[in-house]
Order: sequence, then C-alpha cells, then structure tokens
Amino acid sequence: MAAIIIDGKAVAAKIRSEVRERTARVKERGINPCLAVILVGDNPASLSYVKSKQKALAEAGMEGRDIHLPETVSEDELLSIIASLNSDALVHGILVQLPLPDHIREELILSALEPRKDVDCFHPVSMGRLIQGQSGILPCTPYGIVVLLTEYGIPVSGKQVVVVGRSNIVGKPLAMLLARREMNATVTLCHTGTEDLASITSRADILIAAVGKPGLIKGDMIKKGAAVIDVGINRVPDPLAKKGYCLRGDVEFEEAVEIAGWISPVPGGVGPMTIAMLLQNVLEASELISKKE
Repeated sequence: MAAIIIDGKAVAAKIRSEVRERTARVKERGINPCLAVILVGDNPASLSYVKSKQKALAEAGMEGRDIHLPETVSEDELLSIIASLNSDALVHGILVQLPLPDHIREELILSALEPRKDVDCFHPVSMGRLIQGQSGILPCTPYGIVVLLTEYGIPVSGKQVVVVGRSNIVGKPLAMLLARREMNATVTLCHTGTEDLASITSRADILIAAVGKPGLIKGDMIKKGAAVIDVGINRVPDPLAKKGYCLRGDVEFEEAVEIAGWISPVPGGVGPMTIAMLLQNVLEASELISKKE
C-alpha cells in the first residue's frame, strides 16, 4: 500500500486563512503587522523568494516593506539600515534574505537584528531560547514540519526521529524542537560525516531529509511505515521542462512512496509551510511587541 501523501499546500492554505482572519482582528485594535524584507543583490532565486513573500503578506492583509540594496552595499550601511528598522515601532518583523554577498558577514548581520523582530529565528538569542525550551518565535521551516506532523496525526512522542542535515536553518533547530519535552522525540542528527547513513535512517520512525542533495535517500534506507519528510528543494536540469529544470527533493520519491507510511512531496510539501509559518510569526511578533509597548 502506497504512503499517505502529506499535502503541505492544503495545510498551509488553512494556516494562511487563519492568519488572515487574525490579522483583520488585530488591525481593528490599531495594530498593522509589518514585515521588512531586506534583499542584497539580484540573485534570481532570492528575488523569487522575496516576491512570493511580499505576495503572501498582501494576501494576509499585512504590510510589506521591500528594501532592495545593491550587491556593493557595505556592512556598515546594512547595519545602519537594520538599526533603523530595529527602532521603528511600525515594523514588527525583519527578514534578511540569504545568502548575502561574500564581503558581508552573515553572522554579524543576523546578530544585529532586534530579537523580538527576528521572525526567521536566526538571532543567537532566538536560537538560545529554542534550545532552552522557552516560549517565543520558532524557526519557520522546522515549525512548519512540526505542524505537518501534528495535522496528519503522526506520532512523535517517544519515537525515533532521524534528521539528515545540520544546517542552522533547518537541521539543528528542528532537532532541538523535536527533542523538547512537549514533542518528546528521541532525535539523531546525521550529516556529511555520518558513517553508514542507511543503517541509521532505516531505524527511524520519522525520517527528515534536509541536506540539499537530490535523491540522497533511497527506498532501502527507509523503515517500513515510517513518516518521511523531504525538505530538499533541488533544481535539477531537465531539457524537457519549460524552465529548463525540475524540482527534486532529497528523497527518491518513487521508491519511498511504496515503503513509507506518510511522505511529503517536492514540490507541495514542506515548501508552502515555510511562508505560512513566516506569516504566523509576523502576526505573533506584532501582537507581542504592541503589547509590551
């Protein structure tokens, strides 16, 4: 029996509808949720991501400030802009689109954000709160994955979870989130240095692939009936495709779907959840900031 397909588009649409309704209510109280998105340079993928975020903000009834800077902008100039946004009472969230040009230190820029406005949860304070199990804004993609697991009734407490990939954006924060008491999973974090990866992934009740390597996880690396969450979004050349490429995940879908109990497709799985959770984070940040002020 083939796996249940996890429909991230449907779950994301539900969340975005709820966010839109909540946004209308907070605006009646004089709060206008606002996200400032900083884009440096003209990376085509980044431009596309920013465009989709601005469209989502508009659909949710939120304000979006698009700050597009030349690739030659200096660190000091960028830090000055961030300082201005940090002190702007009308801005509730700040998002720096990654990657940044080589001459700009990513760690320095992300650490300059006001933690309360860090809707991506990249600031060291935000990450620290996550690790300590404190309340606060959660990183968008890991948060979206947890919501998908919950929506599909996939058991997490006490289960063996294997996360493949140790990035600061997905792998590490997701492992910490799933290991918190409220989730109660036993988490193994794998990476490029892991020996005999298949022997570890094949024991997972929940297998999450987030490494950016198309087709890395084969069918024989998956436990029968496991939940498989594919975070990878890889552009693979395809001369027959209109754009010249197709999107593939980190999991060999056609093999995995015959073995797994649940599986998220690429596209249409985790991807839509990231923006949905971003909108929710902006809304929650606007409420928290306005309440404290």
